[in-house]
Amino acid sequence: MHYPIKVPGADSAGIVEVFSPYDGRRVGSVEAIDESGAEQALKNMHELFRGRKNWLPAHERIAILERAITLIQARSEQFVTTAVAEGGKPYQDTQVELSRALDSIRSCIDCMRTERGTEIPMQLNPASMHRLAFTHREPIGPVVAISAFNHPINLIVHQIGPAIAAGCPVVIKPARETPLSAFALVDILREAGLPGHWCQPVVANDMKVAEQLAIDPRVAFLSFIGSARVGWMLRSKLAPGTRCALEHGGMAPVIMAEDADLERILPLLAKGGFYHAGQVCVSVQRIYAHESIARKAAEELAALADKMTVGDPAKPDTDCGPLIRHSDVDRIEAWVNEAVAENAELITGGQRLSDSLYQPTVLLNASPNSKVSRQEIFGPVVCVYEYNSLDAAIEQANALPYAFQASVITQNIDTALYAYKHLAASTVMINDHTAFRVDWMPFAGLRESGHGTGGIPYTFRDMQIEKMAIFHSPAL
Repeated sequence: MHYPIKVPGADSAGIVEVFSPYDGRRVGSVEAIDESGAEQALKNMHELFRGRKNWLPAHERIAILERAITLIQARSEQFVTTAVAEGGKPYQDTQVELSRALDSIRSCIDCMRTERGTEIPMQLNPASMHRLAFTHREPIGPVVAISAFNHPINLIVHQIGPAIAAGCPVVIKPARETPLSAFALVDILREAGLPGHWCQPVVANDMKVAEQLAIDPRVAFLSFIGSARVGWMLRSKLAPGTRCALEHGGMAPVIMAEDADLERILPLLAKGGFYHAGQVCVSVQRIYAHESIARKAAEELAALADKMTVGDPAKPDTDCGPLIRHSDVDRIEAWVNEAVAENAELITGGQRLSDSLYQPTVLLNASPNSKVSRQEIFGPVVCVYEYNSLDAAIEQANALPYAFQASVITQNIDTALYAYKHLAASTVMINDHTAFRVDWMPFAGLRESGHGTGGIPYTFRDMQIEKMAIFHSPAL
């Protein structure tokens, strides 16, 4: 499968080959842009948006998104197969991702039907007499969206879906490892009736081209999903007036009280920790378990990990697939070995299975100074730590410069509410894993984990402005 250049008026700057992270086979290619291609994409967006008579009316945007849903459903197996091949997420989980993506598009349509302006009170004092004021939502302007590899269908929908619904032209740059799903989605949107200039997918051979797109003064909004290092760097260089939302990684903590129902919660934590080989920004990484249950929790979690099928992501029964890059297997192997050398107890795992696969791993009482305790692993490794005081556990959970989703496991409502109040997090799950998400809920990284709020309705609002009209009339 090969996708030619998708920027009207731009020339190709070479071919980007896409390879399976599992076995290295070639699965497709896309044509890349260079600086001149980026300039053309920006020019296309700017000129399109500047001519307000070119704006797509809401009823046309709704019809395009509705037709896109029908087309995606008709080609669902092709989408799933492509995403599995390029990203390595297991087949069963990619099916769920596609279902979420379809629901995300429906949420975009719902936003268009329900979001609205407001009346601003007037005639409250002599100065505001004879006036009527209200707001109306308008698109903010051209959007540049830079995406990540780990959800190559749904993350793209979360970025381009609200842009199209809000009426913003958008350039989408998918991860270099997983561009095929994004290009396929844009093809669907164009087939559904979206003019080519409204959504332009690009891949660049040089990070400088991505930076050129993000920091150009013609860009009204930057949507970034990826590493904190790159996200904060881009934010520091944004043109005056450009707004942004950044979604980075985290080190999701779980506080497990002594009354935790292990039989019910451990399967959820295993899923939340080893789903997509741990390559999820809110995957379960740190479990602080009361000393009376910590070892039992670690051993039973390890037993669940040992039952997981690790291997070919295209097989329906695979639970845990490959890491996106071989270098990530090297890094995770080094971090686990370091933790064990620093007195962590290896309960299970700790083995490289191939150049792309790492065994689901459970560590007990890793040193707080080990890399597995201080940095996002982004791999199939879960660390369990003993605690004897709830306050001490919360202090450890809050000690790092990341804050995203967290969890507390308890049968006591007072414990749950106490943890909810004191955990540094944008969302606290009670008796659930930290990786839970539905696409209409707020999803926000705090501290180094991000800026702004994701989730379809929140992104839709970010990509609009509220424009006020004030009528002055003696009839009022």
